[in-house]
Amino acid sequence: MRPDQWQLRGSLHAVNGFQLFAMDEGTTEQDTILLIHGFPTASWDWHRIWPTLGQHYRLVAADMLGFGFSDKPSRHHYSIHEQADLLEALVRKLDLKRFHVLAHDYGDTVAQELLARQNAGAGAGEWLSVCFLNGGLFPETHRALLTQKLLLSPLGPLINKLSNKRTFDGAMSRVFGPNSKPDARELEDYWSLVMHNDGKHIFHNLITYMRDRREHRERWVAAIRDAKVPVALINGSADPVSGAHMVARFQELELPLAFLAELPEIGHYPQMEAANQVAAAYLKFLDQILNT
Repeated sequence: MRPDQWQLRGSLHAVNGFQLFAMDEGTTEQDTILLIHGFPTASWDWHRIWPTLGQHYRLVAADMLGFGFSDKPSRHHYSIHEQADLLEALVRKLDLKRFHVLAHDYGDTVAQELLARQNAGAGAGEWLSVCFLNGGLFPETHRALLTQKLLLSPLGPLINKLSNKRTFDGAMSRVFGPNSKPDARELEDYWSLVMHNDGKHIFHNLITYMRDRREHRERWVAAIRDAKVPVALINGSADPVSGAHMVARFQELELPLAFLAELPEIGHYPQMEAANQVAAAYLKFLDQILNT
């Protein structure tokens, strides 16, 4: 499915003064999964596992503020906490009572903040489980690309201005597995999501989430440690940013883990690179919860 087809199936929602694009498919009688995407793309990242998961569940996925087809204000301080606020407002607007959470990359960090609120009994809706795909759960093991580091530096606005599709394609390709690189059309689709509504100009504003991770590291690691719902990891081991070394750190910290699936040779976008494996592993995790 191309991004324009994805856009036609979703709709815009007024949330806290912004317009957020969201996909909401399935019925209210089905159990629900809330899917939270990563940086720098959008909810379209889920399109390859969407049909399989949609056979069993109601699926809800939003483009967070600054991403995809949602609003992209330029003079704005983007933060993980605000993204969490916006998702909670959307959860309430869609009247989601009980749901599972599947998150990736930037979305992992947003999910950690939401999980901290759940643990404190202050979150929107009731979580049934959380599953993290590749992402920076621990800032000490997150191996950011040089491009990301430069965007976060005082040179960020200049680097952002000088960047183009060629540099973007190179950065994206580097985080994929050796045998599952995105082809030209996929890279064009990713770029179109970034460029929609003049989105490239805010890259250096969005990247500040890396500072958020360092500042709130203890709160967000504690959110996993104190989780009151089953926690799962599905990880592309070949990811240079948050691959096997992230899973090793998770285990070293002795955090609760109900389910683990490691995918050799798969990189940072397992839901795109190995959609069938990810969908099968995730459904196995949910079946395990149901039968426990």
